[in-house]
Amino acid sequence: MNTTRIAELLQPFLGPANDQRLTTKDLLNISTYIDLLVRWNARINLTAVRQPEEIVTRHFGESLFAARQLFPARTTWGQPPSAVQAEQSSASTRLIDIGSGAGFPGLPIKIWAPDIDVTLIESNQKKATFLREVTRSLTLTNINVFPGRAEADSNLPADVVTLRAVEHFETVLPIAARLVAPGGRLALLIGLAQLTQAHNLAPELVWPLPIPIPLSASRVLAIGTKAIVSECQVPE
Repeated sequence: MNTTRIAELLQPFLGPANDQRLTTKDLLNISTYIDLLVRWNARINLTAVRQPEEIVTRHFGESLFAARQLFPARTTWGQPPSAVQAEQSSASTRLIDIGSGAGFPGLPIKIWAPDIDVTLIESNQKKATFLREVTRSLTLTNINVFPGRAEADSNLPADVVTLRAVEHFETVLPIAARLVAPGGRLALLIGLAQLTQAHNLAPELVWPLPIPIPLSASRVLAIGTKAIVSECQVPE
């Protein structure tokens, strides 16, 4: 898909052009990713969205919007972030994407913040194979595809856990909350109707107001933070 058109479609999710900007390499990676997704989708059901432009807005747009909120110290037009900002934003950060499916939001977040360590958890073997193919084709590093269930991943917890469009939301969300490290964040890309349920299923997290997703009447990004328990607060 044409990279200029991709950039145009993604602009509403990334803010002003002189504020947040994808590099030429990012856009080429997204174009390659779309081509792979369309080709594989003809053989296995990765996503119900079939049209490339809709894939950009529905999947990449929403995922990159979350990336922008989670890792705001992105290199901007003509002005890279300070070393402190970059370190606080992404370096040495571990992210787990539960139920990755076709790779959203985990892989676009990795494209946006290449310094983070990413684990994509996907129990469907064919989808896990697709995720590995995308990882190889885009030459992404520090990324692991775990072909199992979240509760079986041994490299836990994580600084950021993401969840989007998973089946059995009421079962998966408490597991996701447990995988968040103290001081870490759980990022949910959900409909407004799921918000109260999310708060009830993960009451141990602090939930600020959700952030509306551009071009959507009902989709939001909800980010819950797990408190850091000091030694003096730990019961004997």
